[in-house]
Amino acid sequence: MNLPVHVAVRAAISPQLPALECSGLRWTWAELACEARARAQGLRALEVRDGELVAALLPNGAELVALVHAAQLCGAPLLLLHPRLTARELAFQLCDARPRLLLHGAGELAARAEAAAAALPGLRRVSTPIGVDAEPALALRTSTSLSDTAAVVYTSGTTGSPKGAELSHGAFVWSAIGSAFHLGSVPGDRWLDCLPLQHVGGLAILVRAALSGAAVTVHDRFDPAAVGDALDRSGVTLVSLVANMFERVLDARGERPAPASLRCVLVGGGPCPPALLARARALGFPVATTYGLTEAASQVATLPLERARQPGASAARPLFCTELRIVSPDGVALPAGAEGEIAVRGPTLMKGYLGQPEASARALRAGWLHTGDVGRIDASGDLVVLDRRSDVIVSGGENVYPAEVEAALREHPAVSDAAVAGEPDEAFGARVAAWVVLLPGRQPPGERELVEFCRTRLAGFKLPRRIRIVAALPRSETGKLARSELVGPHTPRQRV
Repeated sequence: MNLPVHVAVRAAISPQLPALECSGLRWTWAELACEARARAQGLRALEVRDGELVAALLPNGAELVALVHAAQLCGAPLLLLHPRLTARELAFQLCDARPRLLLHGAGELAARAEAAAAALPGLRRVSTPIGVDAEPALALRTSTSLSDTAAVVYTSGTTGSPKGAELSHGAFVWSAIGSAFHLGSVPGDRWLDCLPLQHVGGLAILVRAALSGAAVTVHDRFDPAAVGDALDRSGVTLVSLVANMFERVLDARGERPAPASLRCVLVGGGPCPPALLARARALGFPVATTYGLTEAASQVATLPLERARQPGASAARPLFCTELRIVSPDGVALPAGAEGEIAVRGPTLMKGYLGQPEASARALRAGWLHTGDVGRIDASGDLVVLDRRSDVIVSGGENVYPAEVEAALREHPAVSDAAVAGEPDEAFGARVAAWVVLLPGRQPPGERELVEFCRTRLAGFKLPRRIRIVAALPRSETGKLARSELVGPHTPRQRV
């Protein structure tokens, strides 16, 4: 089945509606379509053929947005390289995916692109922008097959090593449809996209906006104060954040209540601490917790919008067209209320990991994506995500979910942030260890005090056996905890 090119149809339907705001630049849908066509002409002039992978090393901005739409006009899937990767990390992805063309920005990005490209002889490097004055006009696509690859997005997947998830146009379209069923589509909607566009969450917003006619405000990087100001001054109705990012935005805003224009804050990237939900909702923020995966083109299950202001609400409902079930280690479906691995089925799933048939077969079995994450589905059909499976600590035969212990530690009045991981232990296989960041100006609690505080909230086998006070926790730029940096590569992977 074919579908028309998103940006061309949107420009025909809504030419004067706002499409993009970024670093002072404003484009309507007609202008964005024109910019995309110019870059698509540039790709054709560089002899990019249908189905040929194009790599892009660019920061968040209008150039990257235009290129995303240009690639569909050329039928060329994009490999979106994160601009903060080292030359070595870039070289790994390039050698793994093997594009023929690498588009890159200037300055430091150009230097890293040159260093990384040395590992792949024959890779052509071209600085952007491209094709603004391309002549003569070359043939572009008017439609795309739902099954054609739209993007290759690298992820650690369910087994640790970086792999390129191959996502089709259909996966992004169905993801956008499912998201719209949950969140609605309102004339004048504006997404705030402060996630990296190289991540599936940031990229998916561009597709949702094109299909619904929403505008997108793109930030070049995450800045809590800038996000807080944009919520108040830019007419933002929808924003997607990781829990730690959202907490930093609230800190930057102080006690300012949520603006009336804001319809929803999607919070994903792992379980959201109950204290953060309570704080946000007390200020009037409509928070919809969401569970998603790169391998499923972003959202999989989301708290329905009508429950986004309810105290304590955090469970997620599967998106339209998405099926969920909980399975045992041998793949048998478990009844409601049972804890196990989350499995996903539906049209948003990846085609597979690029060039890795064995890893693809492990993740995709009989049409189901085995996520490696742990959760349960309650009697009403809501998904409760307990933790990432690779993070679960098995201590003396008992499963300990780090997110649960972290939530208990954060309830202490002197604690601002906490992380929990397993450390090797000869007697029990692993023991629970915690890293804690304290609030400034508070009397620092001792290790015993923190353990006793947790004892009133957790079973004995869940209590931390070692607690370290640290200045900050290692996090990615999107706020996700880099748990492996706490315990190091020597720590054995735990199994549920």
